[in-house]
Amino acid sequence: MILDSVQKTAAAVAGATALLLVLAGCTGGGTAGSSSTPVDGGTLVYASGDAEPTCLDPHVGGNYPQALLSTQYIEELTALEDGKPVPALAKSWTTSNDGTTLTFTLRDDVTFTDGTPFDAAAVVANIEHVQDPATASSTGYLALQSITKATATDDHTVTLTLSRPDSALLESFSQPWVGMESPKALERSQAVNCESPVGTGPFEVTGWKHGDRVTLRKNSDYTPLDGDTKPRLDGIAWRFLPDSTSRYAALQSGQVDVIDNAQPDQIQAASSKGSIRDLDAPRPGASNRLELNSGHGVFRDEAVRKAFIAGAEIDPGIRSLFLGTAKRSYSVLSSVEPYAYSDKSLFRYSPTKAEQLLDDAGWKVGSDGIREKDGKQLTVTFPVSTNQSVPAERSLFQQIQASEKAVGFKVVLEELDLSSWYAALAANEYDVVSAPYTKVGADVLRILYDSASITPAPSGYFANLAQLDDPALDDLLQRAARISDASERGKLYEQAQQTILSSGTVLPLYDQQNHFLLRSSVHGVQTTAVSTPWFGTAWIDR
Repeated sequence: MILDSVQKTAAAVAGATALLLVLAGCTGGGTAGSSSTPVDGGTLVYASGDAEPTCLDPHVGGNYPQALLSTQYIEELTALEDGKPVPALAKSWTTSNDGTTLTFTLRDDVTFTDGTPFDAAAVVANIEHVQDPATASSTGYLALQSITKATATDDHTVTLTLSRPDSALLESFSQPWVGMESPKALERSQAVNCESPVGTGPFEVTGWKHGDRVTLRKNSDYTPLDGDTKPRLDGIAWRFLPDSTSRYAALQSGQVDVIDNAQPDQIQAASSKGSIRDLDAPRPGASNRLELNSGHGVFRDEAVRKAFIAGAEIDPGIRSLFLGTAKRSYSVLSSVEPYAYSDKSLFRYSPTKAEQLLDDAGWKVGSDGIREKDGKQLTVTFPVSTNQSVPAERSLFQQIQASEKAVGFKVVLEELDLSSWYAALAANEYDVVSAPYTKVGADVLRILYDSASITPAPSGYFANLAQLDDPALDDLLQRAARISDASERGKLYEQAQQTILSSGTVLPLYDQQNHFLLRSSVHGVQTTAVSTPWFGTAWIDR
């Protein structure tokens, strides 16, 4: 899983129409910092508040912490420019008239950091690795579902046979979860490859001290796209500092150069001319939202789901907790997605409506204020990933919990680490969940809400956490995935979103937050299609 969007220049905060610039096979939302004379050398220290990956190979599982790191050493077949696929490791491509054959022509000047050439055989090996159930992929696996066979037609030509036309496949190939790794390295055991995956990027993994840091060094043989600048940094020390206060203090003191998962007050304090700058833009794909599990417990009843939505007071919490750094969403898609559709009318806070719906559904107020029916309380289990939810968001959930109690729901918040959170979802032990998901393009709707996604991927993760099972919706999403005409796709995606939003299975909150704070001495940071920072052209003015 994920999660997405593009970081902007410190002085130019990204908006919903942020331009995507191609650089060295990456897609950037701009360049962080500026100075007259770039310098070589030095080690950049990055401090992450996201969960430490359990595997550095983004093919395995496929979450956002993996993407943050792997962007530095793994590259993709395509990139995005103005939201459209452009060449990266693939120089060009053609699609058959019926849309079921995609042929890539590859760069012939690229080598993996273990000396293995990047060629057609390597692409085939990577696709097969992502699709192999033993890899236990989720994000990559779901992105490449349409591929039935990959064939090396010659040394630098790959032909993909598809089960159906897939209008999102070129977008999908811009993501690190399907990035290219050395086929020689992939032949090692998964345990070994998880410790030291091998890519073609500007850096390579040299060590991993679990619970502390991953060390990366410059790939001196890196071959940039279109002759762009080779890496200037000697390396990166990628530290794991889960405590937000400690992380920010380390940035202020100069012990670290860049941090992620910045808190609202820290973001607010950043200045375009100060010692700490903010790189900000919402991720692509889905918005931050609550998914109501329609396949389990009390939320099988649509009336109860809609009562929960009406009883959720959200806006005051977003205003007070996020200090203007987050804007309320009424869409299942991020605001940067051109096909995003909103309907504010479905999500107005109305405790009176919530109470009436619950009364009509037979839930009566008990002595403690919690409603009851057939001897059972109206209980909603809400597991929260402490690695993915910043403190401000967890406080927002507590405020929602309080507003739901006022209409008769007992919301049980369970704060869990990432692995326990995944386990709770896999066991269907949840009624409502906040599940950020990052995927470029509106095809994320198919992954999240097609009934086929109730079936787990090889990793055990299933993306349709709302367990929405609607054949008419499936048809809309599958038709949109097959159509290349932008106007027709837009109409289908709008209809699909209307269905999803009106189902009572989704409660949008705000765009996924993606703030990176960096010291003003850091320059030249680019960003990728999924909004991870890319340090291939970064440098530090010590």
